[in-house]
Amino acid sequence: MTKPWQIFSLLLSLAVVAGCSKPANDYYQGYVEGEYLQVAAPLAGQLEILPVHRGMTVAPGDPLFSLEHSLESAAVAEAEQGLARATSHLADLTKGLRPTEIKAVEARLAQARAAQALSQKEFDRLEILVKTQSVSRESYDRAASELQRSAALVDQLSAELETAGLGARSDAIAAARAEMKSARERLSQARWKLAQKSQAAPAGGLVFDTYYDPGEFVPAGYPVVSLLPPGQVKLRFFVPETLVGSLHPGQAVGYTFDGAGRSRTAKISYISPQAEYTPPVIYSRETRDKLVFLVEAVPAPDDAPTLHPGQPVDVRLKPAP
Repeated sequence: MTKPWQIFSLLLSLAVVAGCSKPANDYYQGYVEGEYLQVAAPLAGQLEILPVHRGMTVAPGDPLFSLEHSLESAAVAEAEQGLARATSHLADLTKGLRPTEIKAVEARLAQARAAQALSQKEFDRLEILVKTQSVSRESYDRAASELQRSAALVDQLSAELETAGLGARSDAIAAARAEMKSARERLSQARWKLAQKSQAAPAGGLVFDTYYDPGEFVPAGYPVVSLLPPGQVKLRFFVPETLVGSLHPGQAVGYTFDGAGRSRTAKISYISPQAEYTPPVIYSRETRDKLVFLVEAVPAPDDAPTLHPGQPVDVRLKPAP
């Protein structure tokens, strides 16, 4: 027969064993991490307009800030005038002479042809008379020379009239085209510099912080606004070495945080290939359970805006059904 003190001893032993066993727990502690977009201008200038503030939500393309740009605006106007001059010069070279100038050459050519016809008649008449020795040989030679001179003048004016319709030489036109292309590039550069003085949101998200106030000078490349897009919010947690082999990118995990109200789902996006010790110990076969691996997971787009960088989270490898 079992005595009362033996039953009490058995129950006490069972309680001790139960107290020493570890409860099942598949949750791993982690935190929220954000990858910020630091929006800066490649050119320096005084901050003129800052329409956003910390905590504000912006959409893609919304204006973030604008720097003083009077010099850039003047450079654009100057480049536009330079392009207009180069275009006009090229057009002038390709047109040839003006209509009134062409008419003047045509009139001179008509006069030269009339003089040539008269010289031809005079030469023909003297050619007959010189054979009968009615005129001197000197008069005949003078008429022949005049005929040649008038013919040469006709050829000269005919060539000038043909050239008048051709415009400038090909090398001059090529140089003018190169100048116009250079002027167009200068205008493009001036417009780019002007556009860089005003920056818009490259993606929608939360305005995490602003670093300058209107009136302050902003050096080139220094960020003015810091954005946190929802797609760049992620969870970071650590899993033991014994479990990392069972995880893979794209795998769904569950997570929760204080005040979440329900379990949520994220997808693993990165598994670190490098192990870490926590706490730091000397590696041995007996301490392999101290090895942990960093894992990153991306929450659903609808849940990302409710998460805040640095916020603690509990991640479960098997999401709740």
